Amino acid sequence: MTETALAGSPLAEMLECPSLFSADELGLRDAVREFVDHRVRPNIADWYESARFPVELVQEFGELGLLGMHLDGYGCAGRTAVEYGITAQELEAGDSGLRTFVSVQGSLAMTAIHRHGSEEQKVRWLPSMARGETIGCFALTEPEAGSDPGAMTTTAVESGGEWVLNGAKRWIGLATIADVAIVWAKAAVDGGRERVRGFIVPTDTPGFSARPIEPKLSMRASIQCDVELQDVRLPYDAILPENPGLAGPLACLDEARYGIVWGVVGAARDALTQAAGYAQERTPFGQPLASYQLTQRKLVDLALEVHKAQLLAINIGRLKDAGTLPKPLISAGKLNNCRTAIEVCREARTILGGNGVTLDYSPLRHANNLESVRTYEGTDEVHTLILGQHLTGHNAFRPARG
Repeated sequence: MTETALAGSPLAEMLECPSLFSADELGLRDAVREFVDHRVRPNIADWYESARFPVELVQEFGELGLLGMHLDGYGCAGRTAVEYGITAQELEAGDSGLRTFVSVQGSLAMTAIHRHGSEEQKVRWLPSMARGETIGCFALTEPEAGSDPGAMTTTAVESGGEWVLNGAKRWIGLATIADVAIVWAKAAVDGGRERVRGFIVPTDTPGFSARPIEPKLSMRASIQCDVELQDVRLPYDAILPENPGLAGPLACLDEARYGIVWGVVGAARDALTQAAGYAQERTPFGQPLASYQLTQRKLVDLALEVHKAQLLAINIGRLKDAGTLPKPLISAGKLNNCRTAIEVCREARTILGGNGVTLDYSPLRHANNLESVRTYEGTDEVHTLILGQHLTGHNAFRPARG
């Protein structure tokens, strides 16, 4: 049974909190949900099994106004934070790989240009990226620098009026299909001081290469890559001129983390909805599985957790739109909702019994995807320490030295 079939049911009312959204917000939700129902659900099992990202959907995302939708101007939709969250939620109810594409394109690559780029860079790249005609990627993580991006070893050296980039990046979403990469490197600027800076790198630039990371047990309908930069020469104006330093990429990561706060609720909601529908139709010992006390307890416990995660996402979204969101609360949302979603999906799978390990049903696929989502844009440990520092005032990222 699909979420559409359960629309208006007590379960849907509890999971979706429709009274907390405006008519326009619900209209956007329904439009994205319809797109997912018609373009994603019939195909996602095949895409996942064959490890294929559906590139054919990219321009359809653009036509729907979903790419960089939270940004203003340059062909972007200028939607609210809550509207972006709703969209992330509905896309991830289809599959985490789809929400990840919109996040990498909009929250990372486009946001980097919009927030840190020059006017010329914005005009050059953002309109075509918003339409889905140009695909971007965001190259920050390295083989030896994941949770600690400040330890990156990729360098940018000024030479003859150009920048020369060398280094390696890992787990870079979309890199093999991207037209442009936002590459973060350590550069000597400001009188010789070395700082992290962002560079706009067309992926056909000599010396730039990407290869997909395969095989994967998670995020199979998505693309993650290793990237190599060997003497990549760029014009001097390829650098993002605004907000130099590690704060530049971290600001983009906050936008991506915000989308995850909402997105994973969609995955959990979809898993629970499928399990609840199955429990009504399955009749062990001559009566519906849903009529048994143990099954009802599972459904109630899972519904409560999804409801709480939805409320947290809504609260964070409203604060973000009001301009009063404390940054650590994004970590709270990412940590709590990822942790909740993966447990909901795992438990929902048990209601499906053996059938739950097939691609006929979504809970285990969602759970596998969420292993990646829980890790990227900050692990549980990283967000725990961010919150710990916020609550205690003590920075525990660096071990004490004796």
